[in-house]
Amino acid sequence: MQDVHGKAALGNPDAATATPAQNSHHWNGHTVTQNGSNSPATPSPQWDSRAPSPAPAAVIPREQWGGKYEFLLSCMGYCVGLANVWRFPYLCYRNGGGVFLIPYFIMLFVTGVPLFLMELSLGQYGAAGPITVWKCCPLLKGIGIGMLCVSTLVCLYYNVIIAWTFYYLGSSFQSPLPWSCDAPANVGLCGNGTAGNSSTGEGLSPTEKFWNERVLGVAYSEGLHDPGPVRWPLALCLLAAWIIIFLCILKGIRSSGKVVYVTATFPYLVLIVLIIRGATLEGSLQGIAFYLTPDWSRLANAQVWNDAASQVFYSLGIGVGGLLSMASYNKFDNNVIRDTLIITGGNCCTSFFAGFAIFSILGHMAWKKGVPVGEVADSGPGLAFVAYPEALALLPGSAFWSILFFLMLFMLGIDTLFGNMEGITAAVLDEFPHLRTNTLHKSLFLGALCFSFYLMGLLLVTNGGIYWFTLIDSFSTSFGLIIITLFMCIGISFFYGVNQFCQDIIDMVCPCPAWCLKVLIYFKACWVFFTPFLLLFILTYIFLEMYNTSLHYGSYVYPRWGKALGVCMAATCCLQILIWAIVAISKETGTLKERFQKSIKPLNSWRVNNLNNANRVVEPMEPERVDAPFSVTLTDMDFTAMNWEMGSQA
Repeated sequence: MQDVHGKAALGNPDAATATPAQNSHHWNGHTVTQNGSNSPATPSPQWDSRAPSPAPAAVIPREQWGGKYEFLLSCMGYCVGLANVWRFPYLCYRNGGGVFLIPYFIMLFVTGVPLFLMELSLGQYGAAGPITVWKCCPLLKGIGIGMLCVSTLVCLYYNVIIAWTFYYLGSSFQSPLPWSCDAPANVGLCGNGTAGNSSTGEGLSPTEKFWNERVLGVAYSEGLHDPGPVRWPLALCLLAAWIIIFLCILKGIRSSGKVVYVTATFPYLVLIVLIIRGATLEGSLQGIAFYLTPDWSRLANAQVWNDAASQVFYSLGIGVGGLLSMASYNKFDNNVIRDTLIITGGNCCTSFFAGFAIFSILGHMAWKKGVPVGEVADSGPGLAFVAYPEALALLPGSAFWSILFFLMLFMLGIDTLFGNMEGITAAVLDEFPHLRTNTLHKSLFLGALCFSFYLMGLLLVTNGGIYWFTLIDSFSTSFGLIIITLFMCIGISFFYGVNQFCQDIIDMVCPCPAWCLKVLIYFKACWVFFTPFLLLFILTYIFLEMYNTSLHYGSYVYPRWGKALGVCMAATCCLQILIWAIVAISKETGTLKERFQKSIKPLNSWRVNNLNNANRVVEPMEPERVDAPFSVTLTDMDFTAMNWEMGSQA
């Protein structure tokens, strides 16, 4: 048998070679159809009078990683992104310095690691993308659709960051740097004693002037309603970024799996070089002390715990489908528990490690200007494209350090975008498996996908594009993402069954070491109790904060309609769960309770990836629970057995 996704279902292995004429058989005046029901037979001859049913498609093999290190590096590159460089250090000093590590680690081990393992295990066991994998519980197919929506929004704005990085990287080859005080255009700015970063139009530093006027053009826009013309230098950088992404994903994971050997390791080399360089600068210890000095009173603030949880979600990439898709290319017996601990631990250490590289140089900048470190650091793009370039401009050989830094940002951005794009492409290719074998059609699909993202991204490279960028960035991974992960956790724990899910993990990690079994007990407790509770806490805080505070970029406060648009974007993602749950229930028969019970049972093709496991347990399947029409070849022995059964019952 085969399902619509081209996977061999449990049953007759000869079904894949069955001819159209073999899809039905006539016995004692009745036609045995492909779903097992009987219908009146038409007079003979019948083979010519019936419309031939289409022949089943051949089994389409799914790609697998060339080695376990490719998967580990891809996941590390996906998780270790720009959030580790500019967001984690900022959150540390804003929320009490070193004391921020306490809520961060608690949120990491109670929400981040359990959900990370859940996504990896689900993708590896089902060998399918974010949508198809919910054959394990058809009621929750909307979670996969919601993940796809979130991934689309993230890809839309994330590549704009890479375009900015391209622009700065190209500008770094100029000497002196165009945002430094040595540049002729900035002599007047540096001569008026201006220091630090200003969000107003007066007293701009050279780096702010370069960022706001030369790069963004935000100085020429009045707000969200006034995007203005496209800035074509940025548009060309954005086009180059999408061409690179297209070429890297064109050959699938066999190609991107080789690219990550460079993109995932190069940022670490740059961070080490920057830390060594930063440690030799005057005032660097002042920056490190600011980064790590604890403020214990901050632990009583709910904002600190919310920031810790949001950073865990940002840095691990949970709930957007990238992890699930990359794990779906693993071998069935890959030790997913070991990989989870390695990747999450490595990501956490990278965030902490990057803080030393950032604040050692920011401390030098504060010492040189004679101001506190807190006045030269900023969050988000402001840290990466304003404060840090200003610090680089103060170093001897500034052009070299600037090239290294922005090349590192480029590598970090590319790796993260790989994962997000993989979540989208895997979902579509699993729903239309013929694209995997047709190189031309797959190339056209990927080309059209990247070009569509490019066209939509042009709005974000206009004069007012930063306002739209901030809007999408603020709401794409807001409450919608938390709701998606909450339903994923509840659905797997209570609908699919947490015990069955743990058994699936044990089947994959076979033989399962004793330490894995002990760790699974902890994860089971998190999935059932602690993780849903903390997710509800985060969700409640997000709604309260969203209601009580206004969204702003610099001094610009977003209008009510702009904030409502952002809420609609986030709501569209999580509403997919409700919409597709209604669709799944409506497809079943019986009372509402019976429909619900049927819609949470796994489809027959869910266990397909378990076929090659020698230790698998064959579970009873319901004959009527099929997810697509399938072909059956009946022989005389089948009918003899049927006669015997009827005789024994008589």
